[in-house]
Amino acid sequence: MSSMLPNDKNNPKNQLPEPFREIIKTMNDFFTDKPMRGFLQSIDEFFKQPFPTGAGFHVETVETGKEYLITAELPGVNKEQIQLNITGNYLTISVENKELETEENDLTHVYRRKYVRQQAARTIALPHAINENLIKASYRDGLLQIRIPQEKGKVIDIEE
Repeated sequence: MSSMLPNDKNNPKNQLPEPFREIIKTMNDFFTDKPMRGFLQSIDEFFKQPFPTGAGFHVETVETGKEYLITAELPGVNKEQIQLNITGNYLTISVENKELETEENDLTHVYRRKYVRQQAARTIALPHAINENLIKASYRDGLLQIRIPQEKGKVIDIEE
């Protein structure tokens, strides 16, 4: 934008009409002032992070007849950051990321320490209690797969 502002005030070819020059100058100032620059940089940092944030992450549950296959997409997450919890017929997948970022510059005497903690969780309800001894889970290439066998309950005959 700044290249559109005229450098030579004596050259009439380089001059924009007065209203447009003021609009362009205002827009240029808007995007180069420090608060806006900081805001735009924070947006860039937000989209650079592969860690799932916000409402959660994509989870898909499929019933095959023999088992429930639960798949969670967790790109950029390490296996150590994943935790599975079972309570009754609920399975909760939790992902947590903790990082300590330190930046030191002895020349300018600027020291910065930032602690980042991100957390996301999804809970899946199944129609029966889950036997934690029969669950199998694997994590490979950003894809968590959990296999839960379907258990047959006892059938009760009804008398007349």
